[in-house]
Amino acid sequence: MKSRFFTGAAVVAVAALALTGCTASADESDSAGGALKIDVPDLPTHEKIGDFEDSLDIVAWSGFVEPAWSDDFTKETGCTVNRRVAGTSDEMVQLMRTGDYDLVTASGDASLRLIAGGDVAPLNLDLVPNFGDDIVEGMKGQIYDTINGKSYGVPIGRGANILQYNSEVVTEEPTSWSVAWEPDSPYAGQIIAYDAPIYIADAAVYLMAHEPDLGIKNPYALDKEQLAAAIDLLKQQNKIVSEYWADPAAQITSFAGGNTVVGTSWEILRKLTEDEKFKSVLPEEGSTGWSDAWMLSAESDSPNCAYAWMDYTSAPEVNGQIAMGFGMAPANAAFCDLNDEAKAHCDYFNATDEEYFKKVWFWTTPIEQCIDGRTDVQCTNFQEWTDAWLTVKG
Repeated sequence: MKSRFFTGAAVVAVAALALTGCTASADESDSAGGALKIDVPDLPTHEKIGDFEDSLDIVAWSGFVEPAWSDDFTKETGCTVNRRVAGTSDEMVQLMRTGDYDLVTASGDASLRLIAGGDVAPLNLDLVPNFGDDIVEGMKGQIYDTINGKSYGVPIGRGANILQYNSEVVTEEPTSWSVAWEPDSPYAGQIIAYDAPIYIADAAVYLMAHEPDLGIKNPYALDKEQLAAAIDLLKQQNKIVSEYWADPAAQITSFAGGNTVVGTSWEILRKLTEDEKFKSVLPEEGSTGWSDAWMLSAESDSPNCAYAWMDYTSAPEVNGQIAMGFGMAPANAAFCDLNDEAKAHCDYFNATDEEYFKKVWFWTTPIEQCIDGRTDVQCTNFQEWTDAWLTVKG
């Protein structure tokens, strides 16, 4: 299991983004879907596949580029795949800005930074035949990688940040995140929370349901007052949290060792504890989540290999291998029909259940222009979130 999304203080602010219009849905049923219009560098798209280059350099999460499928790709194309594993979204952004890499497996908390910085190019999806009808609808045209009507990402997989609990202690299935947020929680002192600025969005999701007068419509579009309310809630939670997790192995150890009985998790972490007493639920308020996509460097010197790789890894068999290897819902739904093992994996991770994922707000980089459509206020950006997060734990 990889360490990922653990954003530290060295965050590149995206204050330079200028919003010209936005149709991001403010309704939870549409979650983070929509089309974002912002001023970004005008970069060309690749027009056609030419001769393959000799090599392909990829920045990836651990488990996304493995010999099991990259060796076959090299045999088919002659493109030698060179992988650089990154542990955080910040590291990925920094590495892509060197111009030394062709592709990156970007998450939503990095995508807008890369797009706005001119680090990644818009894609010609006609050159990715496997990006077709079998790609789940909930991963197409999303606000975190589709800008001004142009796609910058080829989906890989997605997952929700769910509520995990020890059913021997938490004997009734929780229906609300309140067991992890409220000071009178019966599990105070045995609660685990995520350790990253993007976790502010989890507090915002809870406030959307329990303090509607704050007017939060999208957990990644917080004005200064709304951000302050989220930070107050996080500071309140801090008093009942036993520990914060950044390393997935530490989260598993905390649950398995009994130090933690309830808190934020990923589906795969609950599965990796290998004990039936650990269960999980997507609470009634909904949750945050993550969605990863291949993004092409604007300075790639191997665009033909890169497009071939994006197409190759979008095929149901390979996309499914990546999803099973990491532990997430695949982007290509056709994988779910390949065999019983594939179906079981898809069922476990709710791969084709769009009603489930409509309750999930996928990570999106906070920017000063409010992505919920408001134009009468200025929202807070990722640097402000990072600065605020540093005050939560004291």
